[in-house]
Amino acid sequence: MLRLACASLAGTAIEFYDFFVYGTAAALVLGPLFFPTFSPLAGTLAAFATFGVGFVARPLGSVLFGHIGDRHGRRPVLVASLLLTGGATVAVGCVPTFDSIGVTAPFLLLVLRFLQGLGLGGEWGGAVLLTAEHAPADRRGLWSSFPQVGPAVGFLLANGVMLALSATLTEAQFAAWGWRVPFWAAGVLAVAGLWLRSSLTESPQFLQIDEPARVPLAEVVRGHWRLVLLTAGALAIGYAVFYSVTTWSLAYGTERLGVSRTVMLTCIMGAVVVKGALTPLAAVLGDRYGRRPMCLIGCGVTVLWMFPMVALLATGEPLLIFFGFLVAMLAFVTMFAVIAAYLPELYAPRVRCTGAAVGYNLGGVLGGALTPIVATAVAQGGRVPWGVGAYLTGIALLSLGCFALLPETRPVSLPTPAEAEPATG
Repeated sequence: MLRLACASLAGTAIEFYDFFVYGTAAALVLGPLFFPTFSPLAGTLAAFATFGVGFVARPLGSVLFGHIGDRHGRRPVLVASLLLTGGATVAVGCVPTFDSIGVTAPFLLLVLRFLQGLGLGGEWGGAVLLTAEHAPADRRGLWSSFPQVGPAVGFLLANGVMLALSATLTEAQFAAWGWRVPFWAAGVLAVAGLWLRSSLTESPQFLQIDEPARVPLAEVVRGHWRLVLLTAGALAIGYAVFYSVTTWSLAYGTERLGVSRTVMLTCIMGAVVVKGALTPLAAVLGDRYGRRPMCLIGCGVTVLWMFPMVALLATGEPLLIFFGFLVAMLAFVTMFAVIAAYLPELYAPRVRCTGAAVGYNLGGVLGGALTPIVATAVAQGGRVPWGVGAYLTGIALLSLGCFALLPETRPVSLPTPAEAEPATG
């Protein structure tokens, strides 16, 4: 279990590194380089729009790779998704800017971001299910939380590289070539990830399925559509909080408040370090007290904290900014540490890879794709962006209602193929 969990963690870390490094670049440099004819605000919005395309692609990736996972096994998903995401990320670092090839540059950026999202849409389902279906029932939350630590590690890698380059290069050097280095590094990480995953064994629960679903998506739509919508709505606030802290606030702090790029990255990374470190602890609490109570608590704290968070950000004081981000990340981890165990427990084995991944990634569209764009648009005007607080609070209330309608699953075992009805939740 430890070897399997660590390999899953490493894989998700690499894939999310690929995904997050684009978000950081979008907040810092992509607007002027790829949309130079736009105003600074419009250029940032356009860069965030290409960022959002990755989220739109993720549900499509979960359908494509979910079909592979439910028909042919979880393990092939991990290899194919890593190759696709890693290759697209390296290619982003090679795209010429607008000054070199004109409108072709942002078009290529859009296509490659779409491919990144497509690969990441398959990654989460494969990594989480391979771990969850191997894990003992009473420790499923703990073992399944290892892939959930991966996004924090990937974010820290991406932003650590950006921070180091930002601190050591001049503005001109960073804009000319420095921002490309983290994208090129993705190739080395992808090779390392493939080596780590080469020894993984297939999920025992998949091997017990006598007749895999012929069209998994059709079974999910027919028998689990309400569950998919509820999980998407429930997870939306987690994405919204994470990307408001890690992407929108970075652009807002540097452009509107005049806080240095290094200070903003340090505040964000400090909060994410705590979030990653506490993920296994929150998962253990989920094993003991249940998945749904943890999600309700985290979502309730989020409802109460969004207005204070934007007020603390608006002060421009590093310690206050860090505190605002820290509480938001603690609320986030309370919910998302248990999700890797919670979602697989809601679906039958023959459609589990598709159902869990589609619900998870639709939540990303609702909460992650729109948040940087909407937040940037509504943050204009007064010094304190109250509109952003209202937007995030509204999403949190929606998610709280969806979590309230979902059932508890702990401490039951994952249903085996012989026990589960194919078309019921």
